[in-house]
Amino acid sequence: MTLIKSISGIRGTIGGAQGKNLTPIDVVKFTTAYARLIKDKNPGKRITIVVGRDARISGSMVDSLVEGTLLGTGVDVINVGMCTTPGTEMAVITHKADGGIIITASHNPRQWNALKLLNERGEFLDDAEGKQVLSMAEESEWDYPTIDNIGKVILREDFNATHIAQVLALELVDVEAVRKRKFKVVVDAVNSIGGVVIPALLRELGCEVIAINCDPTGEFAHNPEPLPENLTDISEVVRTEGADLGIVVDPDVDRLAFVMENGEMFVEEYTLVAVADYVLRHTKGNTVSNLSSSRALSDVTARYEGCSYAAAAVGEVNVVKKMKETGAVIGGEGNGGVIYPELHYGRDALVGVALFLTYFAGLDMTMSELRKTFPAYYASKNKIELTPEIDVDKILATIKSRYSGERVNDIDGVKIDFEENWVHLRKSNTEPIIRIYTEAKTMAEAEALAKRFISEIEQICKE
Repeated sequence: MTLIKSISGIRGTIGGAQGKNLTPIDVVKFTTAYARLIKDKNPGKRITIVVGRDARISGSMVDSLVEGTLLGTGVDVINVGMCTTPGTEMAVITHKADGGIIITASHNPRQWNALKLLNERGEFLDDAEGKQVLSMAEESEWDYPTIDNIGKVILREDFNATHIAQVLALELVDVEAVRKRKFKVVVDAVNSIGGVVIPALLRELGCEVIAINCDPTGEFAHNPEPLPENLTDISEVVRTEGADLGIVVDPDVDRLAFVMENGEMFVEEYTLVAVADYVLRHTKGNTVSNLSSSRALSDVTARYEGCSYAAAAVGEVNVVKKMKETGAVIGGEGNGGVIYPELHYGRDALVGVALFLTYFAGLDMTMSELRKTFPAYYASKNKIELTPEIDVDKILATIKSRYSGERVNDIDGVKIDFEENWVHLRKSNTEPIIRIYTEAKTMAEAEALAKRFISEIEQICKE
C-alpha cells in the first residue's frame, strides 16, 4: 500500500493508514491545497473547478470528498460525473473554468485511485505548481470560509457527448469518409468509462461495434494496462468476428492501442506513429514524444520536408511543454497517448481514434499491411520493484558514467542511444519501480539489451 506524490498527481491505494495511502483525510488535504493554489493565482475572483472521474469502484466516494472539500474552501464546482480524462480537460476549456480535478489512477489496478490536477487551460499543473500543492498540503494553519462564503455546485452534466462532437468537428476528421467504409470494430474498455464513450464515438462514425468489457462497473476484466499479455480476449474476438480492427483504451481513456485484423497487436508505440503520419501529410510541422517512446516517430517525421522531431522527459506535462516550445502539430507518448493541439494539449484516445480511422479510411490496405509501412522496431518494457535499500540516484549515476562514451541523455533518468538500439532507465512517476525500456530492430535484441541492463543494475545494488 502506498501514496505517491509526483508530477502526475496524487496517487495511492484506497484504505490503510493516513499519509501512507489515499485515505479520505489525504483526499481532503490535497484537494484543499489545490483549491488554495488556484485561489492564490486568482485573488478576489470567484473560483470554478471542474470535477470528473472514471468508473473505479472508489470513484464515487472520492468524488464526494473532492466536491465537498472544494465547496468548503469557497470554490464553485462543475461536476461532469463519469467522464474521460480528456473529456474533463475539455470541460475545463469549454466552461472557461479556473481548473479541474480528474479522479482516476489511469492504468493502475482497481485498488488505486488518484487526483490529477489541472490548470485553467485544462492541462496538468507544471512542476513548480505541483510542488506548491505538496507544500500547502503540509500546512495546517488555514481557515476555511464561513457559511456565507462556501461554494456551490453550479452545474452537473454529462460532458461526454459534447467531447465527441468537438472531436468530430476537427478539420482533419472526415466523418463521411469513415462512414463510407463501415468498419467493423471490436472495443475493449476494461469496464470503465471508455466502454460508454468509445462505442458512442464509433457509432457516430458509422462503425459496427462489437463491445467487450464495456460495462462501466469499475470491476476491471483484466489488468487495465493495454499491453499484449492483457489483451488475449479482444485478439480472439477480432479474429473470429472478422473485424477490421480492435480498439483498446485504459480506464480513463487517454491511452489508445489497436489490434490488427489478424488478432495481433498493432503495438501501442505505433498508435502515435500512425496518427502523426496522417497529420504530417496534411499539416507540416514538428513532432514530439518522450524519451521512452519509439525511434519510429523520428523516422516518420524525417519523411516530411521541413519537419523535425524532439524528445521530452516522460510525463504529459513535459511533452506538452516541449510541443509548445517547438510548435509541434502532433505529439504524445509511446504508451498510446496522442496529443493533438488543434483540439487541446492533452492525451486523448477519442482524438486518436477519429484521426486514425480517417487515415485508415483513405487507404486500400489492412491494418497489418499498414503496420509494415512503418519502420520496424521492437520494444521491451521491464521494471524493477523498489525497496528502501535501493539507491536509484546511485544506480543512474553509475550507468551514466559507464556509458559516457555513448550518446547519453539525462533530462529524465538516463537514456543511452546506441547505433542500432537504445535503453532508457528511469524512476516511475506513478509506481514504486525503476522502468527499463529498450528498443531494437528485433524483439530478441531488445530483450537481450534489457536483461543486460537489469543484470548491471542488480550488480550495482550489491556493491
